[in-house]
Amino acid sequence: VNPQVAFATKEGGRDRVPSFIQRSGPVREVRFVRNPDGTPDGGVHALFTITGRTGAAGCNLAQPDFESAVASRNAIFRIPTPLFGAGLIEAIPDDTILQNREQQQSRKQGLGIRGKANFRVAGRAVTGQYNFNGNDGTLTRFGWKAQNVSGLLFAGEAYNVEMGITSELFQNEREQHPDCQFATVPNDVQDMDAADALGGTPGIQNFANFQRFLAPPVPSTNTPGGAQSINSGRAQFESVGCALCHTPSLQTGNASVAALRNQTAHLYSDLLLHDMGERLSDGVAQGQASTREFRTAPLWGLGQRIFFLHDGRTTDLMQAIREHRSAFSEANGVVDRFLGLGERDKQDLLNFLRSL
Repeated sequence: VNPQVAFATKEGGRDRVPSFIQRSGPVREVRFVRNPDGTPDGGVHALFTITGRTGAAGCNLAQPDFESAVASRNAIFRIPTPLFGAGLIEAIPDDTILQNREQQQSRKQGLGIRGKANFRVAGRAVTGQYNFNGNDGTLTRFGWKAQNVSGLLFAGEAYNVEMGITSELFQNEREQHPDCQFATVPNDVQDMDAADALGGTPGIQNFANFQRFLAPPVPSTNTPGGAQSINSGRAQFESVGCALCHTPSLQTGNASVAALRNQTAHLYSDLLLHDMGERLSDGVAQGQASTREFRTAPLWGLGQRIFFLHDGRTTDLMQAIREHRSAFSEANGVVDRFLGLGERDKQDLLNFLRSL
């Protein structure tokens, strides 16, 4: 059950549930593509306000006009990315990601696969090819568009944007109406007077630690379809070219934490940005990713997911694959090869994906 539905009226709230939030649907955030004057927006718009809720007397905020935005196709959606394995992803060195991109170039070029980013950093040997953090030139890797460089930054942004909790990373309230300020800012801070280090640790750091040590799911060797089908599907995954972007594994580096040091991360992602075509374009440029570019989604744990693609538009894995094919998509050649398989081979590949 989607908890966003009940939150609309929690503790006296007077918000409406937007049409794109459904009891049996995915948890979603909403962004507007354009501002009223036509300039690019792209920012997350708060689904609910504190108006009417316990402790919010005197605060009267209006929800954004979501239904008009939906009707004019100005609203786009994102569902949460899985958090398990985040520590392993964090510990993969930049050079490992860059070296992996150079592998099997002839196959990639033959299928139209590039892997693109577009941030120029002075002093870097390679420019114009990857999604770099604008401050220190390291590779960003978290989020649907690989917009964040670390788990801590990812946590701090989520606290502020999705939950309205400011922190020492994001200190200012997004809504600054003077009649609606009832807490000191930032809300989540280090407690300098705590009796021990853990008690004084701010929430965003605790949450970053939590996601850092969530282990990836262990793939099944026989469900669904049996071991033979799964093994056949794994071979098809490689032969049709899925693995050229959904890289089966990458190695972590000399991490300070032993549990993350020199480990094989079976994430099924190259962590790069790719042009996914018009059908998946969301009209929003984020970080250094264009409106059609998305990070290759890690596939570990796919067998336990309900909703697919960045906006949760489908529960059908076949449809999710077909949605990768449209004008300008780097996946067109691979999807064509998949659709050209016999029905049994297709099912084997689906069984393999569902085993992850």
